[in-house]
Amino acid sequence: MSGVGKVVCVTGASGYIASWLVKLLLHRGYTVKATVRDPNDPKKTEHLRLLDGARERLHLFKANLLEEGSFDAVIDGCEGVFHTASPFYHAVKDPQAELIDPAVKGTLNVLNSCTKTPVKRVVVTSSMAAVSYSRKPRTPDVIVDETWFSDQGLCEEMKSWYVLSKTLAEAAAWDFAKKHALDIVTINPAMVIGPLLQPTLNTSAEAVLNLIDGKTTFPNYSFGWVNVRDVAEAHILAFEDPSANGRYCLVERVIHYSELVKIIHDLYPTLQLPEKCVDDNPFQPTYQVSKDKVKKLGINYIPLEGVSRRRSKA
Repeated sequence: MSGVGKVVCVTGASGYIASWLVKLLLHRGYTVKATVRDPNDPKKTEHLRLLDGARERLHLFKANLLEEGSFDAVIDGCEGVFHTASPFYHAVKDPQAELIDPAVKGTLNVLNSCTKTPVKRVVVTSSMAAVSYSRKPRTPDVIVDETWFSDQGLCEEMKSWYVLSKTLAEAAAWDFAKKHALDIVTINPAMVIGPLLQPTLNTSAEAVLNLIDGKTTFPNYSFGWVNVRDVAEAHILAFEDPSANGRYCLVERVIHYSELVKIIHDLYPTLQLPEKCVDDNPFQPTYQVSKDKVKKLGINYIPLEGVSRRRSKA
């Protein structure tokens, strides 16, 4: 589907996923109205301005997640809105102010602006954080799918504030959409990996860098991983496909950190990588994530190893 002549909005456009989303939207011919916190900060905008088609079809706007009505003018006249803006980092002093309020209030502010203009569909960037942190077991024979929802109480017990922020934000989005008859779809990626367009290091890329930055041990965790290009493409397909609906879990593979270290070593054998786990406990088990729904959307995952892929249908 061609985006020529169509106008869409991308919130938080300087972020990792959003930058790739803007790149692919421009490539498809869309005109993109992109929001950033400071359009005059070259660290946030220069990589966007240099994208093919940006000079003609990319328009940058200042917007604040916590400012009511901040997105009204940007979203006005847009057929679609991609809401990606939400903070993602772990070292927080005030979870409510730093993570939860921007995620929840920001989502509601964006969706409220979408009710003031005839938006065709809103694609919300959620996370597997809002899916898989329930009290159900996660073991190799368990298949997580879009029917799973993270447990708010468990998030609070674990003090997993980012997980809680994404869980609350997605729940608020679905509640708002139901009350206002707003057509939304959520994209729920796992840890995102792949080339960076932005000059600053994002949290998921930092997790990989930590393994090659002189560490002697790797964490005893298992995570799902997915390539950033697949995540960006899934956003666009979820907007363009009239039959797209609900949530889409994006996980190419769930692996333990030990396997991630092995993949990196196979790709870059000269790197100094940690050889042992941080503790002597049994490795945290892996689990499966259903690929049925995302395949129907048209995504054929890029493997973690970065080898050749088939292009997903557009």
